[in-house]
Formats: sequence, C-alpha cells, structure tokens
Amino acid sequence: MQNDFSRGSVSGNIIRLAVPLMLAQLVNVLYNVVDRVFIGHIGNSALPLTGVGLCMPVITVISAFSGLFGMGGAPICSMARGRGDIQEAEQVQNTSFVLLVGCGLLLTILGELFLHPILTLFGASAETMPYATSYLRIYLVGTIFVMIALGMNYFINTQGFAGIGMLTVSIGAVLNLILDPLFIFVLDMGVAGAALATICSQAVSALWALGFLFSKRALLRLRPHAFRWEWHRIRRIIGLGMSNFIAMGTNGVVQIACNSTAQAFGGDLYVGVMTVLIAIREVVQMPVSGLTNGAQPVISFNYGASQWERVKKAIRFTVVSGVIYATACWAILFFFPAPFVLLFNDDPNLVSAAIPALHLYFFGYFMMSLQFTGQSVFVALGRSKHAIFFSLFRKIIIVVPLTLILPHLFGLGITGVFLAEPISNFVGGAASSLTMYFTQYRKLGKPEKV
Repeated sequence: MQNDFSRGSVSGNIIRLAVPLMLAQLVNVLYNVVDRVFIGHIGNSALPLTGVGLCMPVITVISAFSGLFGMGGAPICSMARGRGDIQEAEQVQNTSFVLLVGCGLLLTILGELFLHPILTLFGASAETMPYATSYLRIYLVGTIFVMIALGMNYFINTQGFAGIGMLTVSIGAVLNLILDPLFIFVLDMGVAGAALATICSQAVSALWALGFLFSKRALLRLRPHAFRWEWHRIRRIIGLGMSNFIAMGTNGVVQIACNSTAQAFGGDLYVGVMTVLIAIREVVQMPVSGLTNGAQPVISFNYGASQWERVKKAIRFTVVSGVIYATACWAILFFFPAPFVLLFNDDPNLVSAAIPALHLYFFGYFMMSLQFTGQSVFVALGRSKHAIFFSLFRKIIIVVPLTLILPHLFGLGITGVFLAEPISNFVGGAASSLTMYFTQYRKLGKPEKV
C-alpha cells in the first residue's frame, strides 16, 4: 500500500517521498560542494577554488543528461504503474538505463578530446587553467558512474523506495567526505585528489543503485534481455525529460555567461565570488528540488488514476511548502551571509566582495520556488512542451541576455552580473506558476473542449 499513491494522505505521501529525497539531493550536492570547501582552503590563494569553479558547467551538463533520461523516464513509469501496466513501466526503466550508459560513454570521450577549448570558452585564465585541467580530466573518467547513480535513482524513488534512494547518494557522499581530505592533503594530490575522491564515491553509489534494481526487492527490475533501443519509448522519455534537461543544461550556459562576464569586469576574484554563490545556491535550492521531485510520482500516479482532487491537493501542498522554505532561506542569507562565504574561502578580498554580491544574487529568492513547482507540475502531468518553454524562458531568454547586457548599462559593471538572477526569478517564477494555474490546475477533471 505504501507504493499506491492513490491512498492515504496526499501531503503524507509527498513528505514520505520528499524528505528522504531532499536529504538525498542535499547529500548529492555535497559531492561538488565539499570538493569546493576543501579546495578553497588549499594554500593561501583563491585560485584553486576559481579553477574548479570553471569546471562546474561541464559537471552541470553531465547532471542534465542524467536528468534527461532519469527524470524523463520516471514520470512515464509512474503513470504506467498508476494504470496497472507494470510491463510497460519496467520496459521504460530499462530503456532509460541503456540511454544513460550510452550517453555517459559519449560524454567522456568528447570531454577528454576538447578539454582545453572548453575551459578557455568558460573563462579560464593562464593562472586558473592548470587547476581546472587537473580536476576535470580526472572527473570525466567517472562520467558513467555519475549518470547511473543520478539517473537510476529517479526510478528507485518513483517506485516508492525513497529510503533506498537516499542511501544511493548518502553512501557515496560520506565516502567522498572521507576521501577528500585524504587525497587532497594527506596524499598531497591537490585538486586532482578532489576529482579522484568524487569519482570513486560515485562509482560506489552507482553499484548500490544497480544492486537494488537488479534485485527482487525492486517492484520494477533491470533485466539484461530488456536492454534495447526502442524509438517510440526513447522519444517519450526524451520529450518529457527535455524540460529538466534544459533547466539543468541552461544552468551550465548561465554559469559560462556569468564566469566569462565576471572575468571581463572583475577578473579572477569575481569568478571566485561567482563560484561561491553558485555553491551556496546549489545547497539551499536542493530541498525545493527534493520537494518537487518527491511530489512528481504522487501527482503522476493520481493523474494516471484520474484522482483529480488528489492531484490538486498535491499541487497546492507543493507550492505553499516551497514558498515558505525559500522565504526562510532568503532571510537567513540576508542577515547572516558571512558564515556561508567563509565556509569556502577566508581570503579577505573574496569575502568583502562576496557579501554584497550575495545580497543582490538572492534578493526575492522565494520566487525561485514558484519556477520549480510550476515546471514540476507540467512534467508530472506529461505537459513537456510547457515545461520546456519555461525552462528556456527563465535561463536563455532572461538570465543570459541580462548577464551580458546589464554590466554595460548605467555604469553597473560587475554589479549587473549579480542582478540578472533575481530579475529572472521574479519574471520566470510568476510566468511559470500563473500559466500552470490557468492552463492545468483549473482544468483538472473537466472535459476538454473539442
């Protein structure tokens, strides 16, 4: 019964999935954030931290492809389970696994071949290039482990095994926390040690996820005889996962625009500041991401079962909870910014530059939760075109142009780089949530007009 989301309390079902998922995603973020914490304290310079920060767009793109196939297949799985079609749900899961493995291998090859041109495009200077190269060359070797651990974990969660999903990333993150100081400081491997610790930890997480999905404990299992390319399923998976792919992938585009513009208007110091702000954002936004991802199986299952009122309750709970959490985060960051910056680096120049930038960057942060919940509902209901549009709208149509243009206007300079994010949160969040309300929420259960 715990895997039947048409029974029991709607909010209870969401919380049961979301809390472990929030913890799991927070722990998953720690893979890269912990790296940056330790790297930021190598020597007395911010250059190692800045160099690794330049690698973040590549890591973001790898996560985006994991989401493309994982978050694209999982709602389809959940809707099929809601209809009682277990065979189709299992085949979607196996098809997604094949896509994750194939894409992981391809990304590894392309990344290694074009490593230097990529980092130059991202704004690497002569001083930061050695650190960025040392980290990314090793990290790319573990791409397939990252994609399996992240991508297949969505299928563990969508089956209702949120505790197992939490362990998938927790095991690796704890191992990463142990290996990071060992490799970086004890073995004196520097940033290369941080990358090696991460891929070793992700490999353990991937093996854990595969061990569960191949076992009889899983409701939907991985079966080698079902590992095949089936284009009608691939199109559905990619179509539904595209919005999350764009949301994650455009984060990489935004990071590139921010780093290159910060380099032009503020030099390596402000690239380091942007690295710190992005790391803080990744941590504080993960509970909202966990909440919306936890709500998706509940919304999809009840939508597939035609339980309209339960779908509405799930949407209302997700929106209200997300806004309350994001508002609390905004208040904490506004009044107590210094401890969050000092966690990554104690260079006085970086700290003095980062605090006012943080105040600008996180202004009105509660609107970010409306963007997340609006897109999540579109995905859960199978409305991939809507979700894709709003992913592109906030990042590509608003953030990137503003990041490139604002520094040239009104003498804003580097301040313009940090203003782009809050403006996009207000515009994108309002547009996404209002469109979801008028085009989906209000029409649930009503016959469609011909």
